[in-house]
Amino acid sequence: MAQISAAQVKELREKTGAGMMDCKKALVETNGDIDAAIDYLREKGISNAAKKADRIAAEGITNVLTDGNFAVLLEVNAETDFVAKNEGFQTVVKELSEHLLASKPADLEAALASEINAGETVETYITTAMNKIGEKLSLRRFVIMEKNETSAFGAYLHMGGRIGALTVIEGTTDEATAKDVAMHIAAVNPKYITRDEVAPEELAHEKEVLTQQALNEGKPANIVEKMITGRLNKFLSDISLVDQPFVKNPDVTVGKFVEEKGAKVLEFARFEVGEGIEKREENFAEEVMNQINN
Repeated sequence: MAQISAAQVKELREKTGAGMMDCKKALVETNGDIDAAIDYLREKGISNAAKKADRIAAEGITNVLTDGNFAVLLEVNAETDFVAKNEGFQTVVKELSEHLLASKPADLEAALASEINAGETVETYITTAMNKIGEKLSLRRFVIMEKNETSAFGAYLHMGGRIGALTVIEGTTDEATAKDVAMHIAAVNPKYITRDEVAPEELAHEKEVLTQQALNEGKPANIVEKMITGRLNKFLSDISLVDQPFVKNPDVTVGKFVEEKGAKVLEFARFEVGEGIEKREENFAEEVMNQINN
């Protein structure tokens, strides 16, 4: 068997746009022959999928799956909301969820390289699904959580998976309580569990901004400090889960609600589909012309 170099993989990727693992496999199968590897990728339909690589996949769904003491939250993207509701796409999300929960890869790179079926990596599996569905698809991110026998998972999907939240609460096995916390997280989007987790740099920056605001309002210097203390406290309450008014009963904080159940929040994650992805703006006429020309 020919030794495959990183340079060969890089060259094949540049020529086809296919994924790293697919390129490596193609070169192995063709004994390092670049031209034969290109044909191999074309025959497998992978080079067709590569044409979709520059498209923006900012739609999709999140999903949560639990099994015993492990749970996974993931986001899988597609190009359009229409495809996100497609049964084939939802099957992909389901199978990826089950695979991630079973294999527990360390990160996204390891997940894409892991075998979901005999001889088929997750990267290849997604590429095959792209060819069937006709849109760029991507496993964007995931998080795996673990609990013990005295803890509970809270899992919640909002708007059919537009937002997904997963949390672990310790001190109770009541999943209804944990789900209520996950629902709150989906709705309010806290950044931290407690204010103690806020980095000193973030706190210093916010204090600087609030100080300038107070000075710009023309407040006397002797009361500026008191104003800043009050506003900083509100800022910390707004971003800290346990300090936020509980969505189902705003008379108590989330921390108080959980405490009354004899529990505390250990960790949480919240994914909103497409957040942070810059969506390409195109007018409808250009879009129609692009479809006709292609």
